[in-house]
Amino acid sequence: MHESLLTLLRCPFCGTRLSLVDNHALVRQGTAIVTAVLGCECCAFPVVDGIPVLMADDTSRAAIVALEAGRASQARDLLLGLDEARSATLDALLARDRHATYRELIDVLSPDAEGTYFIYRFSDPTFVMAEGILRALGQHTATTAQWVIDVCGGSGHLTRVLMQVQTAGASPGPGVVVADVSFAKLWLAAHLTAPGCHPVCCDANHPLPLASNAFSMAVLSDAFPYIWHKRLLAGELLRLAGPDGVVVMPHLHSSLGWNHSAGMPLTPAAYADLFAPLQPRLFRDGDLLTSVLDHDVVDLARSVTAADMAAENSLTLVASRDGSLFREHRLPAAARVNGAIVVNPLYAVAQHGAGSTLTLTFPTPEYADEFGGCRRYLPDLLDLPADLTGPLDPVALEAALGVDYASLRHRRVLIDAPPHYC
Repeated sequence: MHESLLTLLRCPFCGTRLSLVDNHALVRQGTAIVTAVLGCECCAFPVVDGIPVLMADDTSRAAIVALEAGRASQARDLLLGLDEARSATLDALLARDRHATYRELIDVLSPDAEGTYFIYRFSDPTFVMAEGILRALGQHTATTAQWVIDVCGGSGHLTRVLMQVQTAGASPGPGVVVADVSFAKLWLAAHLTAPGCHPVCCDANHPLPLASNAFSMAVLSDAFPYIWHKRLLAGELLRLAGPDGVVVMPHLHSSLGWNHSAGMPLTPAAYADLFAPLQPRLFRDGDLLTSVLDHDVVDLARSVTAADMAAENSLTLVASRDGSLFREHRLPAAARVNGAIVVNPLYAVAQHGAGSTLTLTFPTPEYADEFGGCRRYLPDLLDLPADLTGPLDPVALEAALGVDYASLRHRRVLIDAPPHYC
């Protein structure tokens, strides 16, 4: 946790500023706070592995006790929810000479269907659409000039995009906050998916522990239908963005259509009503995905009314008083590789001579049923004139693939992933 985050943090209960408690729990590394206790006018919260945990529950209280007794690793394991065996596995992964991969870590931290979903997150249709929207909006200085926040951001896949967008801007803001209720996901975001982000562990069903009007853009992708206190969270997003900010909510499930794992969706009209103070506009997810894939464009001029959404399963909401955002945006050229070029993990790779055969292989039937729409841009079978079975060098790979290289990146056959992702 960087010291600058203290200017943003507020108690979710009394709303007052948080400050560092000067006790044995406080460990710094330069301007970073590794472990600490944060105090306000009503209670205390732990900072563990650089992540402030702004929830007052039994686990957080036990973590404070462990920190003050000098047992930081115990505090980490408590918040990660690890038993003794999984704790030993994590320690072994972190102690070895070779970096632990995202897949290895998530198998320890989230050994369930949700973990499978996150491994393949960089190429699922909802991510491709949301990434396009953020890269389009990020070309406007006003959207990234202040802090940016990824609410319910999980293990930081879109957080990484927001960091790239903000860094590329003409006037980069102070940083990107990722907020989530899961300490384990935030730990992955901070350590692997989006290093340099500012994680905050909090519950989006309660007031967000952050200052008002501090964010030029607030993003919440996929998760809003699963929140029970939608009215509260909508108000919180509006509060964080303030009257001059932007709220972006890709992939909202509609209660008028059918969705996998639908959660507790609302009608398009109800979503719009929640964000009425910031003049929201609604978009069909299918239209946005088509414009990103087929035209390298995000068309925010083609908003539709709630009444026109009756046949849609999902929609995207963008709310801002800045009318200049609502136009057709040509997406910027593919950024230089920021991590490592890897073959999409949905592909099984077999070498044949100097080339490779890629076979699309879904991890489970359930995944294929929910995200099989990726076949629109990921072919079932592909032969490429390069050895793709080992570590890939972007320069050599581009030379081997020629004009196909950019297309393969655009279609997510090849992915710019964080270092050590796969």
